[in-house]
Amino acid sequence: MSTFTSAAPGAIVAALLAWAMVAPAIADEFATKPEAEAMVKKTIVFMKANSKDKTYSEINRKDGPFTDRDLYMVAYGFDGVVRAHGANPKMLGKNLMELKDIDGKAFVRERVEMAKKNPSFWQEYKFTNPVSGKIEPKAMYCQPSDDVIICGGVYLR
Repeated sequence: MSTFTSAAPGAIVAALLAWAMVAPAIADEFATKPEAEAMVKKTIVFMKANSKDKTYSEINRKDGPFTDRDLYMVAYGFDGVVRAHGANPKMLGKNLMELKDIDGKAFVRERVEMAKKNPSFWQEYKFTNPVSGKIEPKAMYCQPSDDVIICGGVYLR
């Protein structure tokens, strides 16, 4: 015999319905891998239709078309120099070729090498999430275009 009252099943159903409404809102808080891929492609299309300088300017705008929640674009030259950065303007013009994550991975160097060999790719490393302020695992989708590598990533949860 169950110890639940007749109201308990209704409460359980109500709780499940509430969770069903909250879960998508939680999921919508963070960007997804398909959204990162789409944003990189959107950025490259924009860059081909406009100038690189205009694209870099738009990437650098935190309220611009290439920033969405925790997803932002970064543009690197094949020399490792940051041409545009949607989350940290202090990175602009810096050569990050030797920058390492918390595990010692020279992720920009690796990214440049991968861009020389692949038309597009995913790369994993650890980086500070600008939303949470914490170092988190991140997957970065990158696609080279001419002499620049356009990347956008998602934090892995």
